[in-house]
Amino acid sequence: MFRTSDIVLIAVMVAAAALTYKTKREAEEQLASVQKIQQQIRYEEETIDLLKADWSLLTQPSRLQKLTELYKSQLALEPVSARQIVGLGDLPAKALDIQDILKARGDGMADNSNKAPSGGKDPVVTGGIAQ
Repeated sequence: MFRTSDIVLIAVMVAAAALTYKTKREAEEQLASVQKIQQQIRYEEETIDLLKADWSLLTQPSRLQKLTELYKSQLALEPVSARQIVGLGDLPAKALDIQDILKARGDGMADNSNKAPSGGKDPVVTGGIAQ
């Protein structure tokens, strides 16, 4: 009735059909995953666009001018004159005072200069921690 070759061919066809079905199912799962990620990307892009629109509304000069006029007494703001705007080179350098330097050294770092090394090791000083 059935020869051995017929049974082998039927088994190969069934195995091929099962493999095809499995591959198709995995591909559909991957497609669904990709579509979900694309949907999330679109949602994030729409959120970014909405936030940009909100930001542009909040930073409109006319709105800011109204707010400054409304809260002028609390903020005590004054218009900036052209003489107030300078470059970095125009700023005066901070004067160094030896007392400030000595005080900063005494407060910020451990001073082990007058101590002899214990155990043949030099003390290690890092920041404010002496080891």
